[in-house]
Amino acid sequence: MSRCASNAFKVLISHPNVPAPALELLRSRGGETIICQSVPPSREEILKKVPGVDAIYWAHYQPLNAGILDAAGPQLRCVSTMSSGIDYVDVPEFKRRQIPLGHTPGVVKNAVADLAIGLMISAGRNFHAGRSEIERSQWKTEQIDWMMGREIRGSVIGFFGFGGISQAIAKRLQGWDVARIIYHTRSRKENEGEFKAQHVCFDELLSDSDFLVVAAPLTNETREKFNGKAFGQMKKSSVFVNVARGGGSCTQNVKSITNLSKCLGLVNQPDLYNALTAGTIFAAGLDVTTPEPLPADNPLLKLPNCVILPHMGTQTMKTTIEMSLLAANNIVNALEGKPMVRPAY
Repeated sequence: MSRCASNAFKVLISHPNVPAPALELLRSRGGETIICQSVPPSREEILKKVPGVDAIYWAHYQPLNAGILDAAGPQLRCVSTMSSGIDYVDVPEFKRRQIPLGHTPGVVKNAVADLAIGLMISAGRNFHAGRSEIERSQWKTEQIDWMMGREIRGSVIGFFGFGGISQAIAKRLQGWDVARIIYHTRSRKENEGEFKAQHVCFDELLSDSDFLVVAAPLTNETREKFNGKAFGQMKKSSVFVNVARGGGSCTQNVKSITNLSKCLGLVNQPDLYNALTAGTIFAAGLDVTTPEPLPADNPLLKLPNCVILPHMGTQTMKTTIEMSLLAANNIVNALEGKPMVRPAY
């Protein structure tokens, strides 16, 4: 009989604010939840509490690697993150040890899609610049061409990556009278017809998009894909939106990173800054940055045509609870000898 079936398993919870429904699910299946109390999570506390557990519920973005697995011990049977992206996880190490690894994609798509459209509108319609003008007592009432922005209506909407998030955005835009929906991925999506979308090469995506939304995984191939050369191929009237991946917090922990290049996101931010200040593109809306948190003196924050949010894409209670339950179910399934609901490999 498995330890899970005999109601005798231990789960390390890496963050004290994991929603109660997920903890209740684990406990209802006989789990003992060992909850770390530090915010932000303390690696020292995790390493102290993790030895001897059967499962790890990883609810933050610090490196999840051999150091954690070694500290847990050979009885460790599975791990699930409470996130969709797993670029902070040493996946090859999990494969080498044959430890099941789960994550929570899919459930985030609707919340992120809503926020992405919000960024398209707020960047395209000068929300940040307009608010700044009010604060500087520069609200102009007699100029017809003041704060002219870009409409989604009649625009070409481009996607770099066309997975669940991009498709959720495209679905929402079906009633917005857009001119075209185009996307670039390594291969054409069989369901593109559902969204009236067309697969194009990367150069065409750059040159034709009025709004370009980045919603792709961070890989060696996509790292800094959007650089000075790419921005130079875009329309001067284009709006750039990134809801994919930045470099996260790893640039603040360089000593623990073998290769600093792993900290870079899909966007070269100095090149983006230059493109925005030089008028190479019209505006940008970012929910992810490098690093995170973004320092308050970062030059992007000084630009009137750049809307920046503190990685809020999944920050709704509905989506967070759904993510937490999916992570818990990944663990329960693995401990009961079943496939994880959403395995990471």
